[in-house]
Amino acid sequence: MSLPPLKIGNLVARIPIMQGGMAVKVSTAPLAAAVAEEGGIGLIAASGLTDQELKDEIRKARELTKGIIGINIMFAVKRFVELVEVAIQEGIDLIVTGAGFSRDIFPIGQKSNTPIVSIVSSDKLAKIAEKLGAAAVVVEGKEAGGHLGTDRSTLDIVAEVRKAVQIPVIAAGGILTGKDIAKVLKMGANGVQMATRFVLSEECTVAQEFKEAYIKAKPEDVVIIQSPVGMPGRAIKNRFWEKLANGEDLKPKECFQCLKKCKRNFCIMKALHEGHMGNMEDGLVFSGERVGEIKDILPVKQIITNLVTEAEEYLNNEVKI
Repeated sequence: MSLPPLKIGNLVARIPIMQGGMAVKVSTAPLAAAVAEEGGIGLIAASGLTDQELKDEIRKARELTKGIIGINIMFAVKRFVELVEVAIQEGIDLIVTGAGFSRDIFPIGQKSNTPIVSIVSSDKLAKIAEKLGAAAVVVEGKEAGGHLGTDRSTLDIVAEVRKAVQIPVIAAGGILTGKDIAKVLKMGANGVQMATRFVLSEECTVAQEFKEAYIKAKPEDVVIIQSPVGMPGRAIKNRFWEKLANGEDLKPKECFQCLKKCKRNFCIMKALHEGHMGNMEDGLVFSGERVGEIKDILPVKQIITNLVTEAEEYLNNEVKI
């Protein structure tokens, strides 16, 4: 048995793996294109980009692959609609949205026939998304990196959402191995979204210091912070985290008005940008709960080959998962 394709609207991905859209500038064109080229779905993180930067990333990805390319964008960003419209004008294949729930995006997607995929953390929200016109839902549990909408496990929520909706269900949070993929597919999920694993790929363009933080991370190094977005976020301890934990004054001296609502305890966009640049003194490094299990940096092609091979072994041999 081969892994089933992932169908979202009129799109069909040969491999049921969607690469998570990690901002700021963690999920860029080279990574998204590499995943799409292998038959999965590649996502460019739009949050924190200018219109021109987003256009450039989409165009670069198109030069690198004919596969499926989407964007991920936080509903929390002030220029949410503008960035969505830029992506649609560039012919993006699909839009994945989280860090809040947008109702307004569905008419925009319908107008351009662009599939909208909502990130949800409950069966209730999944039902609402389906009713409003979502082409699929990403079900994200507490094991995920970045902004979190729940303290419940991915596996628990996936089972509930699968019973609640008819649209494709994509499991996210704590998915690292082929065994993990097989497990959620057997539960009825149609695919998976993986982010943390793809940071440690050759095609991910973050600084080496960012990748080293992943490789060196121990379970006790993975912590929850309170993001200015108004949601908890999962990150890796570093000097910036120490400043937050010690109560140092990190309030931005200049506000770029990037979020609709901001607690202003620190500038999330600046911290994420500094992290991707490798500045561990002033930069935030988001990661999934199981980051410490990854110890190698591989080409995307090899990562996906390993994942597919292992997943198919578990599915074909009926090995207890």
